[in-house]
Amino acid sequence: MSVADKGMEAGLRVLTRVAGLELLDRFGLRERAERAIYSASKNGFRAAGAANRAFTAVNRLAAPARLAPARGSGLFDVTPDDEQQMLREAFAAFAMDELRPAAPDADAACQAPAELLAKSVELGVTMLGVPEELGGAVSDRSAVTSVLAAEMLARGDMGLSVAALAPAGVATALALWGDADQQATYLPAFVGDDVPAAALALLEARAIFNPMAPATTARPAGGGYVLDGVKSLVPRGRDAELFVVGASIEGRGRALFLVESGSAGVSTEPEPAMGVRAAATSRLILEAVNVPAGALLAQGDPRVYSECVARGRIAWCALAVGTAQAVLDYVIPYVNDRVAFGEPISHRQAVAFMVADIGVELDGMRLVTYRAAGRADTGKDFAREAALARRLCAERGMKIGSDGVQLLGGHGYVKEHPVERWYRDLRSAGVKEGALLV
Repeated sequence: MSVADKGMEAGLRVLTRVAGLELLDRFGLRERAERAIYSASKNGFRAAGAANRAFTAVNRLAAPARLAPARGSGLFDVTPDDEQQMLREAFAAFAMDELRPAAPDADAACQAPAELLAKSVELGVTMLGVPEELGGAVSDRSAVTSVLAAEMLARGDMGLSVAALAPAGVATALALWGDADQQATYLPAFVGDDVPAAALALLEARAIFNPMAPATTARPAGGGYVLDGVKSLVPRGRDAELFVVGASIEGRGRALFLVESGSAGVSTEPEPAMGVRAAATSRLILEAVNVPAGALLAQGDPRVYSECVARGRIAWCALAVGTAQAVLDYVIPYVNDRVAFGEPISHRQAVAFMVADIGVELDGMRLVTYRAAGRADTGKDFAREAALARRLCAERGMKIGSDGVQLLGGHGYVKEHPVERWYRDLRSAGVKEGALLV
């Protein structure tokens, strides 16, 4: 089977999933969607095998491909456009039909099922940040679209969402900051149907970790760099073939590096956490890892590193919003159906007010997250908005998870109901750095 045939096959699988969406016909988008899927899939690339993958440039690029800033109206409008609404429905259906049923077993096994990850690739999650000219799905910056996708997936399960979205973060980093050679070498693998496991590794296991001051070092040597350090809670670290690693360059400051898992001195070890267990988090150990000068992203610009941290925080906020929405959707019918002392417990003011508070705080989390992503898309400074979103989603998300457990009483503490897992997952929004990117 040729590369083009494989790409067409992947496109047809995606078409099968979205063909049932009424929105396509309602807004006259069916023909346009089919053209977009065909165009993206026919450019798909499949390497010989993930275990022995060799990242090599398929076609040399004269210049790096960059996404243009989104065309903003000047108004703060959080209404998704027609294409974004179509994507929301497709991702929501996938989350509820595929991720939600698989979540308990994946959480217990600390591993995402391979078939689910393959289905997420068919859905196109890794193409949301890649320019159309490189086989991706977008022509403008798409942080808002990525936020919508992450939010919908997290309604199914946050851990599985992290496992599915981690390679998309690396693809987005390459699209945003990779030079022509880096894009030509790595991006083709992310727009086919054999997408490599990959992750953005920023977090380190240190008390009061500051992502702007990584302890991982990069020492210039022999025309390249030597990396030393340990990264923590890297999703799918054991299977990952490519990492974007944050490190401090001696004498220059913080920067991002592309590190292939097959490089000498790279090793991983399991590091299961309290939440997002289905993401199969690992510790990434770098011991005198030699990387070429071409592995440095954006020529080591520290502003790019700061932007990377902010975009990663927006991604975690989107996951927190989706998981908090799952909590709200679950507790409302529960408190209406649960009868105590002859009436539903939702008739009690303490219960009703707690549910109402969840709804109010959730809307606040969603609005600040969308605003940060919208400013990122239009090329405006969004550091302040990302920081506000991180603070609100970390605090309110944790509270929503706790309230969800409280509303279910004893049922909230047992694994028969998913709320205890969502509570554990929501704690991660305040401690995670990197791993994802919008």
